[in-house]
Amino acid sequence: MSLKHFAGRLPSAWRRRYSISPSLKRPVTENGSAAGRGWSNAADNNPKWSGRSVFALSATAGFLGFGLATASLQGPPKRAVTLLDSKMPTPQYASLVEMEDALDEIRREISKKGGEDIISTDPEDLLAHGYSEWSTVNPDGLPVAVAYPRSTEQVSIIASICHKYRIPIIPYSGGSSLEGNFSAPYGGISVDFAYMDQIIQFNKDDMDIVVQPSIGWQDLNEKLSRMGSGLFFPIDPGPSAKIGGMIGTNCSGTNAVRYGTMKDWIINLTVVLADGTVIKTRRRPRKSSAGYNLNGIFVGSEGTLGLVTEATLKLAIVPEEFSVAVVTFPTIRDAASAAAGVMQAGVPVAAMELMDEVQMKVVNIGGATAPRVWKEMPTLFFKFSGTKAGVKENISRVQAIAKNNKGSNFEFAKDAREQKLLWSARKESLWSMLALRKNNEEVWSTDVAVPFSRLADIIEISKKEMDELGLFASILGHIGDGNFHESIMYNRKDKDELEKVEKCVKNMVKRALEMEGTCTGEHSIGWGKKESLLLEVGPDTLAVMKQIKSALDPLWIMNPGKIMDIP
Repeated sequence: MSLKHFAGRLPSAWRRRYSISPSLKRPVTENGSAAGRGWSNAADNNPKWSGRSVFALSATAGFLGFGLATASLQGPPKRAVTLLDSKMPTPQYASLVEMEDALDEIRREISKKGGEDIISTDPEDLLAHGYSEWSTVNPDGLPVAVAYPRSTEQVSIIASICHKYRIPIIPYSGGSSLEGNFSAPYGGISVDFAYMDQIIQFNKDDMDIVVQPSIGWQDLNEKLSRMGSGLFFPIDPGPSAKIGGMIGTNCSGTNAVRYGTMKDWIINLTVVLADGTVIKTRRRPRKSSAGYNLNGIFVGSEGTLGLVTEATLKLAIVPEEFSVAVVTFPTIRDAASAAAGVMQAGVPVAAMELMDEVQMKVVNIGGATAPRVWKEMPTLFFKFSGTKAGVKENISRVQAIAKNNKGSNFEFAKDAREQKLLWSARKESLWSMLALRKNNEEVWSTDVAVPFSRLADIIEISKKEMDELGLFASILGHIGDGNFHESIMYNRKDKDELEKVEKCVKNMVKRALEMEGTCTGEHSIGWGKKESLLLEVGPDTLAVMKQIKSALDPLWIMNPGKIMDIP
């Protein structure tokens, strides 16, 4: 059935919902390209749709998104709830009519303050904000609208009206999360911060900067470099990640072994709460003992407690000297032993990454680093930074430790060109795996973290299980902090193979927890790992999280269904 034919069978309110707002202009980046995904020109009334897209829109957004939202559910709490009482009343969300009224009210309130129409109901836009090919899970349901605010004030208006009508709010920035973090299982409004991507204030002498949530970390560093500031922001997740999502997931990256994770670089946050209230978590000094650590509550909360509209970030000094080194090992255990030796010797490496023999083979097959051909062995990649003398000394120390653990083929970069060449395999690892997909194949990418002394154990057991199940999978590890990723190739239409992958991932999580680890080191919980979180922290700790959620969002409208199930 074509979209046009399907739309003709819908009530008039639905036909209006999926028309393209003629006043809506798509955001444009600095290089002139359209920002975000799923935008179509206002004049194009016949966007191309595949049968799968039509089905996704009609079935998930129509029957599940609104169906769940308008189900006969219980109302808000009418009694006090004891601290560890996990049985909370089920939230009630808006009806179709109330949803229409809310969208109209948002438009009116924004217009009163001189703003243009920020609401999109373009079908492609809805699909892009409810489904992700990156994600390991995509629950049924799409948002019924996407809002593109330009300021904290507009975000506050959206939140207050959604609170009034009990409409779910789902924050969206880079869209690169891996656990269904921005999915819309209960419909609602996706709040895309595409227009909020600016530097608000740069305090060079204090080495901090105030930014909006949709600026990318790479863009931020490019702007700092162009300013000649001598400063940079050191957290380096995937290249498309943006500050808002990085805060929501408490992400990290290759630099974590030296610079820590996102939480370590937040000074304060401006947050819009569920009812539209705007708060700032604290002031701008590097340290404070005043009151609760609200930064720690919102960082890693995945948009379930509030919408971050500004962040004051610490910055680091750009080191005087950089270098990169690569060394191969006969086994994963030898590589892990060398990594542990580096950590225990206190060598201040800037990054220490592990790729197994399968991942090295994948990079060779992909050809992205040609003409360089890599030895298909477990390989450690190191980054060094500091003074010239310090970098030289640290390279020598690492080389000696690697040699004592059966390391061979040690190479270190002598200039910037060689640095780029040697790091290229690490940089191209995920893309090389994705490039191998054929027909109905997908890549399931997930992560766990354990005390780094146990990393070799869990990798060896996990690799053995994947081999026994006949799965094609590779290992990539931030070995300096015990965090590793499995990327498993599977056919999404092969039910048996999918079951094998799910079994493998669940077993990996179980092993990590048995080793005093965590179900996720940097991807966060989202929709996909809620069951794992319960296993990790237990019902009482989860009940405390639910109480925090209920205190700040009593109607459970902020990104519902993420981290924990709705009551």
